[in-house]
Amino acid sequence: MAERTLVVDHLKLMYDGVFNPDELYNIIAQFFFEKGWDWHERMNEYQNDPEAKNIRMVFEPWKNISDYYKIAVKITVIIYDAKKMEIGKNLNVSKGEIKITFDGFVIGDRNDEWKDKPLNWFISLVLEKYFFRGHFRKAETWIKSDIEDLHQKIKTYLNTFRYSYSS
Repeated sequence: MAERTLVVDHLKLMYDGVFNPDELYNIIAQFFFEKGWDWHERMNEYQNDPEAKNIRMVFEPWKNISDYYKIAVKITVIIYDAKKMEIGKNLNVSKGEIKITFDGFVIGDRNDEWKDKPLNWFISLVLEKYFFRGHFRKAETWIKSDIEDLHQKIKTYLNTFRYSYSS
């Protein structure tokens, strides 16, 4: 099993107001597509009530950054009580509450090549501790930067709705 190191632990974003769930999904997916990440959508559930919709999405994109290291993100998006609204003639949006949680990981031995035998495991431990430390720090910086960029992009998008369509 590859070693996962938690770098970003439950960075949260909460919002209550007007938004478009499809655009929110597209912002997240497009961000990772533009940065060259591989996309994995673990869960996308909709629960429709007569009055409102509840949505739960879990995304787990990853990126191989070297032969040994991989970085991964887990994004959990939960939307509560999304009620459809129409603003103007052509703009269909929802009003509800959004909770987004970001977790970032650096994964060593991404192909599980060094954990089979005790000697290989020991060698990988020494290599990680003394020789690959700079590579690990680069991976940490990379994952923190990408998560912060996405967090800011989503915040900007949601604040656009807050100031444009406040009621």
